[in-house]
Amino acid sequence: MAFSVGNRLIAALDAPNAAAAAGLVERLAGVPSWVKLGLELFCAEGPALVRELVAQKLAVMLDLKLHDIPETVARATAQAASLGAGLLTVHASGGRAMLEAAVRAARDAGDTRVLAVTVLTSLDDADLAAIGAQGPVGELVRRRAELAASAGCDGIVASPHEVALVRASVPSNFLIVTPGVRPAGAARGDQKRVMTPGEARAAGADLVVVGRPLRDAPDPAAAARAVIAELA
Repeated sequence: MAFSVGNRLIAALDAPNAAAAAGLVERLAGVPSWVKLGLELFCAEGPALVRELVAQKLAVMLDLKLHDIPETVARATAQAASLGAGLLTVHASGGRAMLEAAVRAARDAGDTRVLAVTVLTSLDDADLAAIGAQGPVGELVRRRAELAASAGCDGIVASPHEVALVRASVPSNFLIVTPGVRPAGAARGDQKRVMTPGEARAAGADLVVVGRPLRDAPDPAAAARAVIAELA
């Protein structure tokens, strides 16, 4: 199946249950090309909701950030791919063998693309030092991006601040997906490394994830159109 980034906007369905997610999808009115289903919603509703979104012809990013031994991640990836998710996240910190296992499982099971999460956008250099990770953030993101590319992953997840650095060291068709994107004037929340949609795209991001600024907007569809206009 051909892969398309569409209008480059992934709307995060940051909702506690299927009813709330359905309401947000309705209010988004099909404007974003992608929707992202994360841990809260997946824990609440499970695989059935992924199947339902796919049945609605929505392109789904399943953001589970898998991180375990290679065999376990491979089996979980196969299950996720069977649901029809277009993108699935795993943690790059799981290592080469785990990443390769995820990629093999995704290829065998369907058309799901594997994205390696490099460094969470809620972390900075001080946080890395506290957990014993070798920073600075940008250098660690670059190393993990190169690892993901060499392991066969289809792309990475990284903050907008590292996009230009990564883009210079990975293949041109390697996807870079950026959370931590906030329209001008929006609250940062718990994100520490953020940019506007236009800045992220100019740096080389292929897809951007926007959550609360869409979910909490009076008109999510209009807010999504404004983001897309920036991306264009």
